[in-house]
Amino acid sequence: MNDFYGLATGVLENETMRLEYLKTAGPRIVRLSYKDGPNLLAELPQAAIATALGTYHFLGGHRLWRAPEAMPGTYAPDNDGLQVEEFPGGVRLKGRPEPGRGILKTIEIRLVPGRAAVTLRHELYNGGPETLELAPWTLTMLRLGGTAILPQPTGNADAHGLLPTRILALWPYTSINDPRLVWQDDFILIHACSSPAHAKIGFYNPSGWMAYWLEGVLFRKTFDVSVNGTHPDSGCNAEIYCDNNVIELETLGELGRLEPCKSCFHTETWEFFDSLEQPFIPASLRERLEK
Repeated sequence: MNDFYGLATGVLENETMRLEYLKTAGPRIVRLSYKDGPNLLAELPQAAIATALGTYHFLGGHRLWRAPEAMPGTYAPDNDGLQVEEFPGGVRLKGRPEPGRGILKTIEIRLVPGRAAVTLRHELYNGGPETLELAPWTLTMLRLGGTAILPQPTGNADAHGLLPTRILALWPYTSINDPRLVWQDDFILIHACSSPAHAKIGFYNPSGWMAYWLEGVLFRKTFDVSVNGTHPDSGCNAEIYCDNNVIELETLGELGRLEPCKSCFHTETWEFFDSLEQPFIPASLRERLEK
């Protein structure tokens, strides 16, 4: 029987990748590996925070939240009550309704045949009596030691180059001079090394992907981009957080009003590559990363 620090887990795998998810709590993905390699995801079994709704356990791995972030609502405990529905090539993880608001979180996971890839369809269902303003927010906690790659929009937004093209949000604990952050015109790089300082940045990402380069493996997550939609956190659809234990690649769907008995969705695709020589990584960036 598989387990994650005493919590039962299930496994999805093919010839190139292996994914492990909790079977009683969450929904949560806790392990992810490529070609029998180590777990790419951070493991934080002791990390927890006390809230008015109870203790929230971070655990590590990948989770589904709702934005904007708020205390205690965002941190509603998900320690039990998970329902697991298996089907060929995938699994559906359905959490129990959050106390108070009645939001129900589901992650549907499907392996992509013949590739080191998996799709994740995230759902927030409003099981409460009130219409809520929210956005689906997915957070993937990764091991330290690598470099995060955040593509930036280049070129003009209009014919004369008069309008802005880059929206950047900085959280109050983020230092603009943090040595982990490398600011470039076409990419922002974040070296995920251990540091007591916390850092978080967000931006509108029209490219629809973020990546992490660690120990010779490139992990990329792509996501749906809404061109004209409204997003949380001053217009961010992509965010990244780094501290002494973890680096997180986060994506966000549209911010909107979710009526009772209705759902909103956000889809990601995760891919593995064993080289930086990919069409979405220009040669100049490869040189920077290899150094």
